Amino acid sequence: MIENLPPCPKCSCEYTYEMNALVVCPECGHEWVPGEGGAQAGGGSEKVVKDAVGNVLGDGDSVTVVKALKVKGSPSGIKAGTKVRNIRLIDGVDGHDIDCRIEGFGAMQLKSSVVKKA
Repeated sequence: MIENLPPCPKCSCEYTYEMNALVVCPECGHEWVPGEGGAQAGGGSEKVVKDAVGNVLGDGDSVTVVKALKVKGSPSGIKAGTKVRNIRLIDGVDGHDIDCRIEGFGAMQLKSSVVKKA
């Protein structure tokens, strides 16, 4: 257990806490490994986002949805096989790390675990 936990590198919150091997910020939800080189400096290594089959994703890539998704407030969801072009990688909430625009639905966020690089 770390006695003096570092402040959050994203929002500078002092009330961080330890959860297993990670340090967690209660205000912004950011999680990081303490003592990791670039994470505490606020720069350095960038987060690698992989799709459902392990391909590395990047900004501007095209992806295909691999399983049907329910969309709140919509009578029909997003069908498996829907192609999404020009994605942006973000540091989202609850694992939603892809920001995109899907035709017929508009702007939304997706998890990288439900898409495959096209």
